[in-house]
Amino acid sequence: MGKSLFKLTSLNLNGIRSATSKGVEAWLKKTRPDCICVQEVKAQAPDVEGRFEKLAGLTGHFHFAQKKGYSGVAAFTKHEPSDVIVGFGSEEFDAEGRYVELRYDTPTRKLSLISCYFPSGSSGEERQLAKFRFLDQIDPHLAALRQTREFILCGDVNIAHTQNDLKNWRGNRKNSGFLPEERAWMTKITSETGLVDVYRLLKPETTEECYTWWSNRGEAYAKNVGWRLDYHLATPGIAQLARKETIYRKERFSDHAPVTVEYELAL
Repeated sequence: MGKSLFKLTSLNLNGIRSATSKGVEAWLKKTRPDCICVQEVKAQAPDVEGRFEKLAGLTGHFHFAQKKGYSGVAAFTKHEPSDVIVGFGSEEFDAEGRYVELRYDTPTRKLSLISCYFPSGSSGEERQLAKFRFLDQIDPHLAALRQTREFILCGDVNIAHTQNDLKNWRGNRKNSGFLPEERAWMTKITSETGLVDVYRLLKPETTEECYTWWSNRGEAYAKNVGWRLDYHLATPGIAQLARKETIYRKERFSDHAPVTVEYELAL
């Protein structure tokens, strides 16, 4: 028998109620991931109660934003975690519901699965400055975490790292998501901080196939004028267990596409 594959999906829902109305639950029942990390839940605890505690048999663990209808992340899992960490210790950004970490600890291994939603800076300078503050705070947190445990961070990072990660890179060099400072942060996290961009490990040169987000303007989706904003960022030992990636585009549950990676990993 071959080793078991752990199927892990990341998806920005652009609203859990919206995505479920567009069929995401039926898709999960069909594809049967072990865990799906979701971002932009856009719901609070009372909205979830009695309806979204589980999706397709997977149990949800949430970090809600204080502001109604805003942000929020969750991880829905088949495997009961040994611990759940909500927030990463930032007063400013924990209020926005951006980080939930499921821990799976055994005597021989410490492993975390993280769902994280990085701020967008596209609405203006104030939010771009907030995005830079977030990057300044999340990097040392992940660097410290890496010293004590293996992990996979799944999330909407809201940054396209290289020219291969978006269609119109020339026209976006001064736009949020492809600013030199943001790209430099991605380079730092995948070099000095030592995390691995799992999709690029498996598909180093792919361009048009790699996009995970499309603007609602024009015919961006139909013409595949997209960006790769959704990532699996893993510690090196776990990244080496990645065997297969899939970006699913046959149905649209959101303005983002689900990114699934199968790891040779047993929880």
